[in-house]
Amino acid sequence: MKLIVVGLNHKTAPVELREKIGFTENELPSVLKETVSLAEITESIVLSTCNRIEFYVVCEDEGKAVDSITAIMGRTGGIQKGSLSPYLYVHTDRDAVTHAFRVASSLDSMVIGEAQILGQAKDAYRIASYSSTTGPILNRLMHRAFSVAKKVRTFTPIGLYTVSVSSVAVELAKKIFGRLTGKAVLLMGAGEMAEDAAKYLKDAGASRLTVLSRTFGRASELAERLKGSAVEFDELYDQLMDVDIVVCSTSADHYLITNDRIAKIIRARQHRPLFFIDISVPRNIEPSISALEGVFLFDIDDLNGVTSQNMKEREKAANEAERFIDEEVSRFVNWLGELSLVPTIVSLREKFEAIRQQELKEAISKLAGPTKKDIEVLDGMSKGIINKILHGPITEIKSVHTRGEVLKDITLLKRIFKI
Repeated sequence: MKLIVVGLNHKTAPVELREKIGFTENELPSVLKETVSLAEITESIVLSTCNRIEFYVVCEDEGKAVDSITAIMGRTGGIQKGSLSPYLYVHTDRDAVTHAFRVASSLDSMVIGEAQILGQAKDAYRIASYSSTTGPILNRLMHRAFSVAKKVRTFTPIGLYTVSVSSVAVELAKKIFGRLTGKAVLLMGAGEMAEDAAKYLKDAGASRLTVLSRTFGRASELAERLKGSAVEFDELYDQLMDVDIVVCSTSADHYLITNDRIAKIIRARQHRPLFFIDISVPRNIEPSISALEGVFLFDIDDLNGVTSQNMKEREKAANEAERFIDEEVSRFVNWLGELSLVPTIVSLREKFEAIRQQELKEAISKLAGPTKKDIEVLDGMSKGIINKILHGPITEIKSVHTRGEVLKDITLLKRIFKI
């Protein structure tokens, strides 16, 4: 019995390959049932996201299991087995446990510390449970993985530091306004980074979004996606009278917002705070406006600087999280090792119990009219003898997995006792 993980992720395979092999939530039940229908696999969970496709399985024959899973993945993506294998990784037993815990704790993610993967892992486990493809080993593995992830997020600062330019911009805006509920946002330009920042701002509570672009059609399309409104570009300075946050991301090669014009607007606004995020390259907002009272300006370098520092902080937290994971992995592997020995212990007890029962029966048959008390005494005595004989061997059996000699020692024990 072995616990293995077979998969590929953003580190080992390009998105062109991952998107071919990924499974939808509706496809997972049939994939799971196909997996456990194989003679060599008894339990299965499949985690399929944009960044990883992984099979967590309990199997009797690792080689056959890996071949079967590779075949399933290859068939799904229309890829020959030989072409797929270079992108795959296989983790076994302790390494598989470590990988599961690191994935759930977001230490193996593209962005260390992101919270989404834990929810995705829980969804994968839920689908596998409903599909009846999990068992005692994967059930315990997932529950421990979720517990470890919670411990990592609770006792390390890994989730406290934002790491994308857009999310950092939102955090900076929160520091200025306290909270963003009800704040009005002006989006200059219709590029992806501006749209991303706008989405973060809306998620943080910003209630009114206006899109302004040189091309009104593009502004209208983006405004519709974001459930906002579009205005003509020549309304820029009129809009600045009423908004709180400006996200600028255009392809202009000059300043669109200048110090002189903003100074007049700030006076008219009675110095009510105005927050600018200039993620254009070259910059579209004159840097000197940051000296004006009530004006807060951050450009792409400012945001990247915070992002890089936050990434370093997450990496420090990740090192701390690894210590939690190592401790939990050892506990799980000890349990897994003991679990693998249970059949041998049960067989040994059954063997000795059968001998005891036979000898007890023969001893009673040789007594002349034994009383109930006589039989109880003989039964208790024989049980005591067996328990004392087995105590040493069973204690030794439970300890062999910590020495890495399970297969050799158990094989010898089975041969000796013919079990």
